[in-house]
Amino acid sequence: MRLLEKIKMHRVEIRHLTVLFAILIAFQVILSFIHKASLKKLLISTQEWYQKDSAERLANVTSTSLELLYETIRTRTKLTDVEVRKIIQSFDIILSQQLLEKNVEEICILVSRNNKVYAIDDGKVLYNFLSNDLSTVPNPGKPHSEAIRLYKQIKNTIQNKEEVQSILENKQTFNLFVPFVPRGEYVGAVYMKNKPDFSFITQEIISNYDETTLIYSSLILLGLLMMYYISSYTLKERDDAQRLLFVEHQDLLKQQIIHEKESLFTKRIYHTHHKAEKVMGFIKEDLRLLCEKNIEEIKYRVTKYSNFISRVIYDMKWFDPPIHSVRSQIFITNLNEVIRFIVQNIFQRISNIQDLYRFNLLLDEKVPDVNINEFVVWEIIEPLIQNSIEHGGFDNLEITIKSSYYADRNQSEIIISDNGKGIRKDLLEENSEGVKRIFLENISTKNIEEHNSGYGCYLAYQVAKYRCGWNINAENLLEGGCRFIITINYV
Repeated sequence: MRLLEKIKMHRVEIRHLTVLFAILIAFQVILSFIHKASLKKLLISTQEWYQKDSAERLANVTSTSLELLYETIRTRTKLTDVEVRKIIQSFDIILSQQLLEKNVEEICILVSRNNKVYAIDDGKVLYNFLSNDLSTVPNPGKPHSEAIRLYKQIKNTIQNKEEVQSILENKQTFNLFVPFVPRGEYVGAVYMKNKPDFSFITQEIISNYDETTLIYSSLILLGLLMMYYISSYTLKERDDAQRLLFVEHQDLLKQQIIHEKESLFTKRIYHTHHKAEKVMGFIKEDLRLLCEKNIEEIKYRVTKYSNFISRVIYDMKWFDPPIHSVRSQIFITNLNEVIRFIVQNIFQRISNIQDLYRFNLLLDEKVPDVNINEFVVWEIIEPLIQNSIEHGGFDNLEITIKSSYYADRNQSEIIISDNGKGIRKDLLEENSEGVKRIFLENISTKNIEEHNSGYGCYLAYQVAKYRCGWNINAENLLEGGCRFIITINYV
């Protein structure tokens, strides 16, 4: 089990080493096969040459021995019976001695008289023939009929060239014909059928080569196993270091995320607490103005104000509120109603607003409801309207809020535009992630540097993008001013 676990841990490295091992072994097998084939071819060629050479040498020695013995007979005018028997015995020894060789299968002397070819393999018959006594010479064609047949085919070539002639049979058997020329006179040819076999040498060399190849391959395998052991140990240390680094990096990221969430939570609470204070002022004012005629109106407004205060208090409990408190099927929010309430009961309740700015509402009643908490929608729209008011830069500012629904795209848009001086160009530049600077943290559209400023558009973007799944874009208008576009896609 531990071995399997280690293999699973280093499956990539094992796969690489296995491929490397397979390639090396394949190359070694191919190289060994080619080398073995070349060596075998060389050995066979050498063996054939040596077989022919050794057979010709043996036949040539036999012929030379017979010629020298015949020279002894011719140098004497008269031989005694004892000497004749010794010479015949010498002929028999020479002829029979060769048959004792392992590879010699047949030997005889081929001679011709009166256009007939005789095969002599007996010392007495040979002596009588050399003494011109043909009474004991066997009939032509017996018993070496194949040798006689081959001799007739090359007789003229041997007689004219007086060179050793060999006929190869079955790629291993040599039929050798050595000119028999005692005292310079061509008499015939010494025939020897030789079948030399040196395959055991070839087999031994090939066997030794196979053993060497096996040892060499084993050494390669052992080397690869050592490489695997060393690399596995090294990779294990590397993996341990990477795992520790990953754990440390993971902890650091967790701490950073928690810090960012807590920071965002703090900024969100700071940004909304003064709105809560303003809303509490509206509640107090409505309670002072309460009478029988306006009780329903004030009840409606105070209920909305109170729910907003409750939402602010709820948000103070969580720096990362549950998703069901933001998006759920229980929430059915009319976007147009939220826009009207924010405009009429937040921004238009301030005295003398007609001298500062005015609103123009172009709301499409076909815009579908959304399953978002209405006070989360409030957190998105209110900062954008507030930003248009603050960066407008002159009196008689007109803020237009338009809502539209596009049935073909199943999409709604809320556009908050003004006729002010617009947004600085540097705030509309995008970072590497495609987010415009106006929606980044600590980026303010105000002309003065103010502590804790630059969170309105940032918080609106964060809530819309990452909690509601909406898109927000900002751009300047050609005729002057700017606009914020909130795009809502329905699933």
